[in-house]
Amino acid sequence: MQASMPAGNGDIIDAADEKGAIKNAGIPYTSWTNMENGCLNVPAVNPEDPGLAEERSEYDITVKFFLLPNTRFSNWRRHLQDAIAAVLQELSVDSVDLLIISFPGVSFDADSEEKGGCESNKIQATEAELVDAILDVWKTVATLQVNGVALKTGVAEFGCDRLKEFLSRTSHRPMVNQINVRDACEVPQSIMELAKQERIELLTHNDCTNILPQGTLRELLGDGPNGAGLLVGPNAETKGLEGDLSPEWVVKYTAVVRDRGVIEHKGYFASADLSQQPTV
Repeated sequence: MQASMPAGNGDIIDAADEKGAIKNAGIPYTSWTNMENGCLNVPAVNPEDPGLAEERSEYDITVKFFLLPNTRFSNWRRHLQDAIAAVLQELSVDSVDLLIISFPGVSFDADSEEKGGCESNKIQATEAELVDAILDVWKTVATLQVNGVALKTGVAEFGCDRLKEFLSRTSHRPMVNQINVRDACEVPQSIMELAKQERIELLTHNDCTNILPQGTLRELLGDGPNGAGLLVGPNAETKGLEGDLSPEWVVKYTAVVRDRGVIEHKGYFASADLSQQPTV
């Protein structure tokens, strides 16, 4: 995990194993975290970690970046850059094969698609504001691809209407659209036809729609029986961080050995804003 702690408010970024396990409860957080470029890494980042076991060309690396609700649109581009930097450092690579962006307030509804409907907007912003924010952060996505950091780029949960509008307003076309069909047995014909027409690869996934609830993050980092002991209450006897957490983003990464189809690396980083400075 990492936590950015500039003067005043701060950002916390978690990096946990696949089960979200944190096993440092009862140990002072200063002994298993470290500061790097104004960011508190939780647990401490070891720059000497070897990363991938084999040559980079032996892997397919997929990264999915989730922007969370209530995150300021103006910070989206910086959040994406921070997330990609964390993954590249973790794997000791300079590129990923596929980068997929998942936006808050955008969800794919297979039943609605069949009826000609559209996805619901569940964030505190107008549809026009959301579209403008998506187009803005997409400029950073385009730059990452042009610079060879992301070889392929894509979006998540775009239904027909949203995908059509998006394609009409950007010159950098997504190569992938990843959707969650949930309980539907088949992908709707309408989105399949549009993807084929626009030469966009259509993928499915089963990622959780609420990938990082605020309460879950607090429980993982808190001083409860299953927590890491990083966050403490105002009357705690041990040293730690105090304040409220607001999740900002999550990035999921997998590195698959191409010739064997084996997942060698899989993990997550997650960022949250922390309202106060650490106690001392």
